[in-house]
Amino acid sequence: MPSEAKYAELSPDGKSLTVHLPLTLRKRGGRKIIISPAGTQQWTPARPRIDNTLIRALARAFRWKHMLETGEFATVIELAAAERLDRSFVSHVLQLTLLDPDLVEAILDGRQSRGGQLQALVRGLPVEWERQRELMATSC
Repeated sequence: MPSEAKYAELSPDGKSLTVHLPLTLRKRGGRKIIISPAGTQQWTPARPRIDNTLIRALARAFRWKHMLETGEFATVIELAAAERLDRSFVSHVLQLTLLDPDLVEAILDGRQSRGGQLQALVRGLPVEWERQRELMATSC
């Protein structure tokens, strides 16, 4: 751009600001990427790491919790028998319903830490949300 180019303009009434960004959008491999002007640092957002096994387990956990709360099943043993699963597995997966809502959202968005895998979450995760966040932050 020429040296006199304006990157920001204020409207005559002073109520809106228009910002001009020197960038180019290109499609590569089916994804749109932003090409920064020469001499500037490239920036690419982190790709989400979707863990389908963990998401499936979360969905199961909340479905099972709902079944227990509505009285469809009186105990975890009945639920496990109906699902043809080991009651210990069902109990462990049900613990996912105790996760901090922010951690659940991060998992669904693919933003969980590297330590946020199913086995690590169902074994020994603290009940307190603050401790869960600390543990997940240190296991990156």
